[in-house]
Amino acid sequence: MTIPLVDLKAQYLSIQSEIDEAIQRVIDRTSFIMGEEVTQFEEAFAQYCGARYAVGVSSGTGALFLALLAHGIGPGDEVITTPFTFFATGEAISQVGARPVFVDIDPVTYNIDPNLIEAAITPYTKAIMPVHLYGQPADMDAINHIAEKHGLIVIEDAAQAHGSRYNGRRAGSLGHSACFSFYPSKNLGCYGDGGAVVTNDPKIAERVAKLRDHGRVTKYKHDELGYGHRLDAIQAAILRAKLPHLDDWNAARRDRARRYDQLLADLPVTTPRHLPQTEPVYHCYTILLDDAFDRDAVVQHLKDRGIGVGIHYPIPLHLQPAYRFLELEPGSFPVSEHMARHVLSLPLYAELTDEQQDEVVDTLREALL
Repeated sequence: MTIPLVDLKAQYLSIQSEIDEAIQRVIDRTSFIMGEEVTQFEEAFAQYCGARYAVGVSSGTGALFLALLAHGIGPGDEVITTPFTFFATGEAISQVGARPVFVDIDPVTYNIDPNLIEAAITPYTKAIMPVHLYGQPADMDAINHIAEKHGLIVIEDAAQAHGSRYNGRRAGSLGHSACFSFYPSKNLGCYGDGGAVVTNDPKIAERVAKLRDHGRVTKYKHDELGYGHRLDAIQAAILRAKLPHLDDWNAARRDRARRYDQLLADLPVTTPRHLPQTEPVYHCYTILLDDAFDRDAVVQHLKDRGIGVGIHYPIPLHLQPAYRFLELEPGSFPVSEHMARHVLSLPLYAELTDEQQDEVVDTLREALL
């Protein structure tokens, strides 16, 4: 049995007629850049997140970049974030000319540890960028309290958290702005690259909308230097078709995650844990292997038997070659480094069957016992 880490074809087949109709609608209209499809998706996604505005952009990375610019963050500024995340989180901070300042993660949730944030604040700190890793919101009450105390902006990196909740509120409505990725493998993914900035601030929404489209409001009048970060109409149409299914897909992911928890209970692994005030959406089902195991050998055993696995993420940002200039040595963030050495993501998607889960766990058991 071959079981992929993510099965995009299974999802497509479940709503094939809706996807095909959405794509054909754009082709029939021959309006491929911006336009009605993008506007309607933006309105629907903002409402879904519980926010006033959503601005579609070309990718999750573009969303982070434009949100930072829209909030006035640039050279000489510092942005506090986690080193245990996908590279784009730090990359966007650097691309606007600011400096990422890393804070270690909580060993239970793998999200930024709020207890360590205040010690990292300097006179140059302008923002905190928490990452809702693996689909679990960070501890936003604590983070927002710190931000308010010090006059800082909070920008959610919600690239993995579509539909997740914190104290009943959805990711995307928990900070000053939020950034989403619609990369194909996300809980809400398109068939290429795509992203969105979500906010309640009309000035931020307006600035992102202008920056994504070459600094213009009308076709040939450019108020400032901008960028080509538009969301195209076919991707927006696909996302519109998928959005009404997102809550059901997320519920199925939670069901699959609970079943994994039960099946893995007698194995020497730590299953995902989350804050009681959160409702995660399990973008990844990531376990922590006991220190005694050779992760590479476990991964190879699973792959040899047709089981797709992932490592999210094997190199913390502060140890990436691109960030050598920060001069942060191994040991700087021990919890992040430990997780990077021992985490392993198992197949998880709404269409995953009991039989497939049993096969994954039985194969993992062979590798560990």
